[in-house]
Amino acid sequence: MAEPNSPLTMPEASENSDNPKALVDMAVKYEHAEGVQQDYKKAVDLYCRAARLGYADAQYALGWMYANGRGVPKDDGVAAQLFAMAAEQGHQYARVMMRYTKANTTTPLPACLLPEKPADDAYDDADHAGAANYPQGPIVNLVHQLAPRYEVDPKLALAIISVESAFNVRAISPKNAQGLMQLIPETAQRFRVKNAFDPAENIKGGLAYLKWLLSFFRGNVPLVAAAYNAGEGAVERYRGIPPYPETRDYVKKVTRLYRKPTHPYQSNATETSSFAVVQVSYSK
Repeated sequence: MAEPNSPLTMPEASENSDNPKALVDMAVKYEHAEGVQQDYKKAVDLYCRAARLGYADAQYALGWMYANGRGVPKDDGVAAQLFAMAAEQGHQYARVMMRYTKANTTTPLPACLLPEKPADDAYDDADHAGAANYPQGPIVNLVHQLAPRYEVDPKLALAIISVESAFNVRAISPKNAQGLMQLIPETAQRFRVKNAFDPAENIKGGLAYLKWLLSFFRGNVPLVAAAYNAGEGAVERYRGIPPYPETRDYVKKVTRLYRKPTHPYQSNATETSSFAVVQVSYSK
């Protein structure tokens, strides 16, 4: 007779994984008591960690947990949002559930869909250009297809999307930032985005803005992240990351997912910041 899985071996290894499929597989075990003690809350945590990486199976499963009140208070609004996110990526069962639920874009998504707060030394390992293992899917594939056209590392764009919208193409913020890369109307107009809820248009606009910011701040990733959140004017005024708690937390989240402190940039593409200096550049 095979020995049961030790709670300190297989489960622990899976729970510490950055692989979304492994996280979902472990969550299923906790949800259905397969070889481990049933624990809905732990299942929800694992599903959410995988869902914020854009994994459709996790988004669907987390929606099911909210729809049925397993490990979390029952919330049909959150469930509908999650089903919509999975359906946008082609998840068949999520599409079926969309027939019975109505997504409300004003329903707040679970806080766990945002990346965990990183340590202060989040990007010390400059050679590790992406802590997250993003799953293959329409959105991720689209980013990989479009990012090179804008000379932006796809992993930087994916980090921004993960923090901004958790891969929700329907996301709307209280400040009316819209879509995957959370473009406010002014930014959308600036980069000629007509429909911010169209994934391709939104990503193109976000990539164009990232390219501009990378040039303006000379490839300094923390400053680019701060400017994406608070605006380049605020970063210029404070000559660094503004002392806003939201912006500082945002920068930490992005640099946890994208661990290179610098990024190549076009030195002749736009005017540059009066103070940002980094070592990596290229020009055409």
